[in-house]
Amino acid sequence: MRQYINLDDGTRLAYTVSGEGKPMILMHGWGCNADTLASVEKTAAESHRVYNIDFPGFGQSPEPAQVWGVDEYTRALEEFVRRLGIEKPVLLGHSFGGRVGILYSSRNPVDRLVLVDAAGVKPRRSPGYYVKVYSFKFMKLVYRLIYGKVGAAKRIEAERARRGSADYQSASPRMRAILSKVVNEDLCHVMPAISAPTLLIYGENDTATPVRDAKKIESLVPDAGLVVFPGCGHYSFLDNPYQFAAVLRSFLTNEK
Repeated sequence: MRQYINLDDGTRLAYTVSGEGKPMILMHGWGCNADTLASVEKTAAESHRVYNIDFPGFGQSPEPAQVWGVDEYTRALEEFVRRLGIEKPVLLGHSFGGRVGILYSSRNPVDRLVLVDAAGVKPRRSPGYYVKVYSFKFMKLVYRLIYGKVGAAKRIEAERARRGSADYQSASPRMRAILSKVVNEDLCHVMPAISAPTLLIYGENDTATPVRDAKKIESLVPDAGLVVFPGCGHYSFLDNPYQFAAVLRSFLTNEK
């Protein structure tokens, strides 16, 4: 059952709590919610008190009032931790949740950090990508000249929706703006500030956050180790749940 907390800016944050022990916070990926990490929560709750959150704009947490970036989502997590009196939690972030985990851990004490198919390294772009970007910018200019500012805005948004990813197409206008903002945020510069033991778990066939990104994170975070699951994709914890649970249990229960 979801519980709720109202943050200082009026944002309502939904979360679940299970298990007993040291605190651990789970953070889902883009387009998902706390339910996506239910199997991870079950494993983690064997040894920890687990807080599984719905980020604002997902699940039962309403959208932010403004266009947020990774920093705003991280500040919301910082307030959540402070308001609930959580001290030095373990953080686990999948995909987008990994971005928040990286930034939070770079400026706050955490016991351990688990990054699962995590984002945070700016994607490599092909020449074709830049052709599309600049052709789209040219199209926007032409639309404004032909239809005016108001008329062009509707046509441009429709074109963005047509060209965008499935995540982009399924999002509201505000969440589309947030996705556009966060997807290009590169967090490599903060990774060396993470002092907590860090476990990276990635799927070998992940195309959204490829293993080369995981290797870069591993090289930048001082105390990091990488586990790659053969044959798995972007949801490695669902593609190979038994091995994932075994690796997670080992990391959570082995003292350092």
